[in-house]
Amino acid sequence: MHPETSSKSPLLQITLKCFFGFETILAEELNELGYADVKLLNRAVQINGTWQDVYKLNLYSRCAIAVLVEIDHFFIQSEEDLYKRALRIKWHEIFDVNKTFAVKGAVYSHIFKNTHYPYLLVKDAIVDTFNKHFNDRPNIDVKKPNVLFDLYIKEKEVTISVNTSGLPLFQRGYRSAVGPAPLNEVVAACLIRMSGWDKKQTLIDPFCGSGTLLIEAALLASGIPSNIERQHYAFKNLKNYDASSWESLFENAPRVVRQLPCQILGGDISDEMVLKARRNLRNFSFGRFVNISSTSFDQLKVEPPVFIITNPPYDHRLSADVEELYGQIGSWLKHKMAPSTACIISSSEEGFNAIGLKASLKRQVFNGDLDCEYRKYELFEGKKALH
Repeated sequence: MHPETSSKSPLLQITLKCFFGFETILAEELNELGYADVKLLNRAVQINGTWQDVYKLNLYSRCAIAVLVEIDHFFIQSEEDLYKRALRIKWHEIFDVNKTFAVKGAVYSHIFKNTHYPYLLVKDAIVDTFNKHFNDRPNIDVKKPNVLFDLYIKEKEVTISVNTSGLPLFQRGYRSAVGPAPLNEVVAACLIRMSGWDKKQTLIDPFCGSGTLLIEAALLASGIPSNIERQHYAFKNLKNYDASSWESLFENAPRVVRQLPCQILGGDISDEMVLKARRNLRNFSFGRFVNISSTSFDQLKVEPPVFIITNPPYDHRLSADVEELYGQIGSWLKHKMAPSTACIISSSEEGFNAIGLKASLKRQVFNGDLDCEYRKYELFEGKKALH
């Protein structure tokens, strides 16, 4: 594990984890970032690259939740095999004894009766390696470890990686104020990419809450990395951390814009949420260009055609007469917003039914642990709206 990967040394196997259903969206993003050879996995994609790429992807990827670098890949026949193979890894060359660590991941194997046991075996191998070399051991911190290792076992196949992100990448660092049912930042970024918005047409979120969709849209349109406000990355705690390489990348990242290439507007019926959204926008140079009104969705002063992308209230965590509200949304879209495009994420099937419009796209997605659906509507003027 060295920060410079020369032409002679093998490239790193880099795995970028994502939420369910967004694998192709993440692959498209990586293509745009210059990575042509992207392998699709389950809730992840894989590329080959250098440590410079690891730094770049942590900063620039909007759709990944973690960037993993493979340490070892092998096959086992028994529980004991896992410990023996993990003991071969030179853990003491990866991080210092004064750093805390944790081992997390996923285990799908009949070899282990208890799925927690493999993590303990790897943890023991790490501790025993340090004891052997230094007569000392690093401490474990499950909640906020300095160094996080990822263990993935599928039957007899084992992959051990270091999670170079640490805390999930949806913890962007820009959201100081949130509402009762916030949209995950990475989910918001993925939905915007999935929507097909061209970054030129006026974008509206009429239920903007604390402003996540508006901020991610403005970040995408301006080219500013979504993680520009984030300070914590676990790769900074690895022995091979190249501070000058990271600082050069970070300092050269775009962060100031004099204008946006489009209009971005938000609205919310709650004065409190509008204040929170404005507070979150203050972190950015484009904050003053994003206009947010304290108003009901049907009172927003906009002229179609526009691009609507929104996460309306639904009854899991917010009190709202869902069918009535969604019926009003459908009527507003049909009679006032055509011709436009509308993209809606919700976990309410009753709500979607009440909208009364035929979707051109339906996708199952998750917002945190909430099973949601994402629907796209093409709104036409006249009788086409009825079909």
